[in-house]
Amino acid sequence: QVQLVESGGGSVQAGGSLRLSCAASGINDSTKWIAWFRQAPGQERREGVAAFRRILRIHYYADSVKGRFTISTDNAENTVYLQMNSLQPEDTAMYYCAAARGWTAALNSDEYNNWGQGTQVTVSS
Repeated sequence: QVQLVESGGGSVQAGGSLRLSCAASGINDSTKWIAWFRQAPGQERREGVAAFRRILRIHYYADSVKGRFTISTDNAENTVYLQMNSLQPEDTAMYYCAAARGWTAALNSDEYNNWGQGTQVTVSS
């Protein structure tokens, strides 16, 4: 059973940086993607931020974070990081780590069936 535990959230001022970590256990070859999503208050759906295709080591990013956020993993692909630079108030949200078995999941939240509890990121202006 896949379990995901996020950490690293916090409060920063605009222009600051944070690095989120997602410790994944129970990962095996059936897990194709690990991704970061976020959900701001009042937002109905979780927005895909960055996704990592395991084994192939392909990365996907939402347009809103390209050039500012970077997704990476350790060598065993058991810990997934999200380095967030140049943070802006609109990046304020609960950030979730998720895992998917589908071949084409990428940033589609409907394809993800394992989720962590989330870690809060707050960016003040």
